[in-house]
Amino acid sequence: MARPVKPGNAPAHGGQGQLRIIAGEWRSRQFSFPMAHGLRPTPNRVRETLFNWLAPYVQGARVLDLFTGSGALYLEALSRGASVALALDLNGAAIANLRQTLDTLKCATGQLLQTDTLRYLETQSATPFDLVFLDPPFNQNLLQPTCTLLEEKGWLADEAWVYTESENPPSSLSMPSNWRLHREQKAGQVYYALWQRSI
Repeated sequence: MARPVKPGNAPAHGGQGQLRIIAGEWRSRQFSFPMAHGLRPTPNRVRETLFNWLAPYVQGARVLDLFTGSGALYLEALSRGASVALALDLNGAAIANLRQTLDTLKCATGQLLQTDTLRYLETQSATPFDLVFLDPPFNQNLLQPTCTLLEEKGWLADEAWVYTESENPPSSLSMPSNWRLHREQKAGQVYYALWQRSI
């Protein structure tokens, strides 16, 4: 994930970051995660806002977290009652750390894969998800191709919600035509948006 971390806000590359689960079954539990170059976990206040937006839809949802990184959104969704959640990341250390966290929590509904997201979405048999978190590394032209694959390959339920983080305003993104921008917010240089799919 790609926004440079400001000095003093998190450990340098190779250190450990900390995340806290905000609400749900594991409320206030804290976990560490390995810092990778450019990793930018979704800030607590943005996570809280996002899950306020999604409050009626998380319980029982099937969740897909692409480019999961620290796993902050993934763990928050599981804590709040998602029925199953699948997280993907190419970083082996991130996936190994999340697997250890799930073991600590005795969570059997979380699934993890170390894989390239675009290749996975393009080649695997799709299962529709109700809620997708999409926070790819910036400046690598990953967001729009990923959204296209989600839509065209059958990864989304009829009225799925898709959360995106991007370096560009949501209005400038070429999203699938049947996605409606529901909410948006900006924090620093990052744009946060929630989209809803329609059939």
